[in-house]
Amino acid sequence: MLTGKQKGFLRSEAHHLKPIFQVGKTGVNDNMVEQISEALEKRELLKVSILQNCMEDKDTVAKQLSEGTKSDIVQIIGSNIVLYKESKENKKLQLPS
Repeated sequence: MLTGKQKGFLRSEAHHLKPIFQVGKTGVNDNMVEQISEALEKRELLKVSILQNCMEDKDTVAKQLSEGTKSDIVQIIGSNIVLYKESKENKKLQLPS
């Protein structure tokens, strides 16, 4: 679990990121979860955009992605979800303690 200070740090780091995945009409699927997991291993922090035609609400999508990728939800802002997962191979971010 992330502390408030760590979430604040990650929010500032994620501010300039562009969403690299989009959740659309079909919602979250296994293939998407796998791709996001791989991207999190490379980047640690990423944004996922939820399109207007998505049938599920953003909290449900965020929870599914978080559980599927074993990552933390940093923030849900507008139609974007920010996810964080510490990388095993490509450690880039040093979280405040």
